[in-house]
Formats: sequence, structure tokens, C-alpha cells
Amino acid sequence: MSSAQLVGRALLISAVALSPLAIPTGSGAVSSAAAVTTYYVSPNGSDSAAGTQAAPWASIAHAQAVAQPGDTVYFRGGTYRYTRANSDCTSQTARVDAITLNKSGSSGSPIRYWAYPGEKPVFDFSGMTDDCRIKGFDITGRWIHLKGLEVTGVRQNNKLNHESWGIWISGSDNTFEQIDTHHHMGPGLFLQNGGGNLVLNSDSHDNYDTNSSNGAGENADGFGAHIPAGRSGNVFRGCRAWWNADDGFDLISAYSSVTIENSWAWRNGYMPGTTTAAGNGTGFKAGGYGGDYDAGAVKHTVRNSVAFLNRASGFYANHHPVANDYFNNTGYGNHPDFNMLGVDATGAAVGRGNLRNNLAYTGTLTSNMTGTSAANNSWNLGVTLSDGQFQSVSTSGWDAARRTDGSLPVPPGLRPRTDSTLVDKGVNVGLPYLGQAPDLGAFEIS
Repeated sequence: MSSAQLVGRALLISAVALSPLAIPTGSGAVSSAAAVTTYYVSPNGSDSAAGTQAAPWASIAHAQAVAQPGDTVYFRGGTYRYTRANSDCTSQTARVDAITLNKSGSSGSPIRYWAYPGEKPVFDFSGMTDDCRIKGFDITGRWIHLKGLEVTGVRQNNKLNHESWGIWISGSDNTFEQIDTHHHMGPGLFLQNGGGNLVLNSDSHDNYDTNSSNGAGENADGFGAHIPAGRSGNVFRGCRAWWNADDGFDLISAYSSVTIENSWAWRNGYMPGTTTAAGNGTGFKAGGYGGDYDAGAVKHTVRNSVAFLNRASGFYANHHPVANDYFNNTGYGNHPDFNMLGVDATGAAVGRGNLRNNLAYTGTLTSNMTGTSAANNSWNLGVTLSDGQFQSVSTSGWDAARRTDGSLPVPPGLRPRTDSTLVDKGVNVGLPYLGQAPDLGAFEIS
């Protein structure tokens, strides 16, 4: 079994463990043996209805008012449109929410806001006219699980602010699964606070902040985590970020460790759908504190991930003061693939990073490596690389539909052939592998 299969199996087991005790039927609201309840919401529903499958509610706000820990709220397919926030802008720089989820579930009994199986509920905020910073979803509660929702169109309606946000998270122990967040004037999903949050098998793409106060395209990341100290356990797993005007993943000013694994970032740093330069253009920006040394810096981990054709770096230390772990990653056609620019206590530029089993091919391979701990990577093993080492070097198909369990598709691009010299050239770093040693790069082949 490949490492990808091992991860997929683990995720499938996790999904089963998180499944609600009540399942949708045609009989309306259903109670389980554990006294949990299933409710329904539909674009053509009514909040004065019963919340059953036959008589669904209309809004997530009403569903939250009723739902209790362990309950599941299913959203039927269709578009849920928002034209104003749930409070007024007190100034042009104030922050307002369209949807606020502040009721918590409990450990083992989250409140689930899920897409009805086989359907796609779309939360569309493109019609909002509030003249300040807008959060599409504002998640302040704990033990909440969003799954299968599409979130789009959050606006920034003046030029006095950096950005607005598709999903803003300050609560803890929440799960965001199979979320498709896109075409916002700011980050698609942003972790501002909280610990123990899992962003699983989710996509963030085509975000472009035309009205940012410091320049168009400068703040529209795919995923961001800028959390304070004491908020450990935040994980991005199986996620994709592409054609975001700024960065794919951005961990700047994060004072608690973040893990990014089994994730892909490509074509970031451009106006979406074009090769016109926009923001920074990094695939995985793993930390940094505005270029300064910070004694409170923490170590982040990026592993089993792929960055290709980003306008700037694929994997970037971003002046981070401590060495992050970069294990089993693939960089292709970035500028450079791995840029380990760090900073020491005097403010001097130094290399910072622990790099093992990484693969860099085409573009500029590396920069700022002096001072790093780098071993068993393609560039320091003397491995001769060519297109023939891979099943394919195609950069098409990476945005294909996910598999039925929400896991990533399996395009052939950048996966080593079974007879490649990349096979078994790595070193054991505690991740699953086959054969005598790990393969180089993000994909374990044999």
C-alpha cells in the first residue's frame, strides 16, 4: 500500500468516526438513539417551517439557534445569497459578518453543518454592499464541523482596508472539510485565532483583492494562519490553493506551530486565470514576522506537499527566525523551488530550515541554503533529473474533481516512475514509506 493510500485510509476511518448518528431520510427530522437530531435547510425553505426534509428552514442562522451538540444540519443544493451583514458598519474600517457561528458543540459531539449528500450548497456573498471589511463566515464557536459547502464572492467595497475574508476562524477544535472557497477579495480561509482546527480536503482559489489599501492583489491568499501563541494543533491536510493573487498558504506572524501536509499550491501570485503579476506569489510561505527577528518564533512543518509554477518561491522561509521542517516535498518550476531565507538575532540574513527527502526540478532550484540542515534532497544527492524520471511532468489536471471521499485526485504529473533514480533515495523522517527507504518528493511510489 502506498503512503497516499495509507493517508487515504486514515482519512476514511476519520470520516466514518465523524459521521452523524442520524442519516437523511424522507420522513423529516430524525432522532437517533443518542437523542441527536437531523435538520434541513434549503434556499426555498422557511424559518417558520419545522426544519424537516419535507419542510426545511431557509437560513443557517435559524439552524444555529435550534441545533445542539451532536446535531446535524443538512443544506440542500442551490444558492444561498447574502446582500448585507448581520450588523451595521460602524466605520469604513470596521469588520462585519454575514454569517456568525458562535454556538459550540462539544468534544465528540460537534454541531455539523453539512452539504446534503450528492448536492452542492453555495453561499454567495457577491451581492453584499456593506462599506467596510466583510467576513462571509465568522466562526467563533468550538467543536463545529462544516463539510461540503461552497463559499464565494466576499467583497471589499472600499480602498481603506487590506482585505475581506471568505471564512474567518477564531474558534478552536473545528473541522472544515471539503470546503470550496473562491473568488473573494481577500483570503479564502483565514485562521486568526484558536487551536486544534483541521482544514481537510479543501480548496481555495481565484481570490483577488482589487481594492486592497496597499495595492491590488497584495492580500488575497488561498489559506492563512496568523495565530497567537498558545494555539497549537492547527492543521491543513489534503488542501489545494491555486491562482490566488497573493500566496497559496501564508503563515506569517503565526506564534503557534502549524502543520501543512499532503497539500498542493500552484499558479499563485497572478491575477486569476492569467500570467499577469499580482501579489507575492509564494506557494507555501512558512512563517516570518515582517522580516524582523522575533524571539517568540515557532517551528512549522510542511510535508508531502507540491508547489509548481508559482510566480515566486514554491517553499519559502520568509525571514523566519527558526528552522522549519520541510520533509518529502516537490517543487517544480518555481522561482526558486526552495527559498530558505531566514534571519538571525542580529537581523542578518541566514539560511533557516531542516530539509529532507525534497525534490526540486526546473525553475531555480534553491536559494539561501547556507546555514540550513539539508540532506537527502535531490540537489545534494547528485541525482540526475530529467522528464523521463517521472510518469509525466504535466501541470494540467491538478484541479480535477476530488475523489468520492474528498481526497485529492491522482494526476500522473511529477510522480516518479517505478524505475526512477528518485526511488528509495530518502531517509526515514518518521513518515510512512515503502521499499528500503523513502522516495524523494511528495509521492511514495514503491
